[in-house]
Amino acid sequence: MKKNKIRKTGKRSPLATIALVAAGLLITGGAYAGFSQTTATAEVDMTSQQTIDEGQKLFAANCATCHGMNAEGTPDGPSLIGVGAASVHFQVGTGRMPLAFQGPQGMVKPVQFTEEQTLQMAAYVASLAPGPEIPEARYLQADGDAANGSELFRINCAMCHNVAAAGGALTQGKYAPALTGVDEAHIYEAMVTGPQNMPVFSDANLTPQDKADIITYLKYIEKETKVGGFGLGSLGPVAEGLFIWVFGLGAIVALTVWVTAKSN
Repeated sequence: MKKNKIRKTGKRSPLATIALVAAGLLITGGAYAGFSQTTATAEVDMTSQQTIDEGQKLFAANCATCHGMNAEGTPDGPSLIGVGAASVHFQVGTGRMPLAFQGPQGMVKPVQFTEEQTLQMAAYVASLAPGPEIPEARYLQADGDAANGSELFRINCAMCHNVAAAGGALTQGKYAPALTGVDEAHIYEAMVTGPQNMPVFSDANLTPQDKADIITYLKYIEKETKVGGFGLGSLGPVAEGLFIWVFGLGAIVALTVWVTAKSN
């Protein structure tokens, strides 16, 4: 009788079973999503005629209005012949394309296509004429020389993107975007394609390993602990001076008013 009682009280609650199953599904789903994201490029054969044909269909339905049925360009959009797969993967993969509206430059917004669809369109555009290719995975691991990447970034990029990669304003309503949280492939592709106001850094300017080192530096400062207190967006002395002017002097004025009121 005692053994039966022990066995009965040791039963798992139905709610506990449901919770375990739900947790298992969440973990499995998350792991699969992460794995599929990192292996999407490998699953699409960029040279396959089927991939190119699928990309052409997507292009005709979503891009031809501005860029022409054969990517030859129109008054509303430039020719894409020769821009390469890297340009398409960057522009579409960051949500800049298709454009939401005509403006000084394309805005980052939610991506409208899956990674597979983006690669299919990239394969189609790449089939029209040679151009920069999507970078090899070995250059996107953020395991290069961060010190060399830091020096290269300061020399070539910091004047627009800020030494802390926080971005900055340019002329005529344009801007250099912040580089924190940007996918490694998109950083590399921006360097080889020169989107909008950005210059092109060919392999003669920056070798593939130099680009990998810059990515390493950017990912390092993204994870780096701020040891100097509140970073104020890492925007530099203007933001810091404004903070002191508004809050520092504001606190002094408030203290002065309080002391004066108490003395009266």
